[in-house]
Amino acid sequence: MKNSGINFLVFLFGAGVYPIIEITTRGFTHWSMMLTGGAAFLSFYIINRYTENQSKFIKAFYGMFSVTALELTVGLIVNRLFNMNVWDYSGMKFNLFGQISVGFSACWYAVSFISFCILDIADFILSELKFSIQQRRDFALQQK
Repeated sequence: MKNSGINFLVFLFGAGVYPIIEITTRGFTHWSMMLTGGAAFLSFYIINRYTENQSKFIKAFYGMFSVTALELTVGLIVNRLFNMNVWDYSGMKFNLFGQISVGFSACWYAVSFISFCILDIADFILSELKFSIQQRRDFALQQK
């Protein structure tokens, strides 16, 4: 698995950043959100790789659907099956089982869009770093 190390780092980044977002916006988080945030950011990374020619606006729709599906899956397991009550959208209009809502899907669109911008910046930095390393290697070989 050539990309397993990169995939793991991407997962860790999401697992670290998402709880910070939750603590900043809600005042608290839950350990399950680390796993969900890691899975969400990894899904963004995979979407970004397979849709290179798409605009960020289209990618953000894919990301929104991905996070909404993750939120439903995790919600049904964590909130419904294990009764942990991490979140409940029952009081919101257009919710499904109290686990997903149209309003939060719109938030996931914005988070997805920002994430794709971050991924593009990281990809640019890494490609420049790789190019720089290759230039130094070539220069060193020319000096011999």
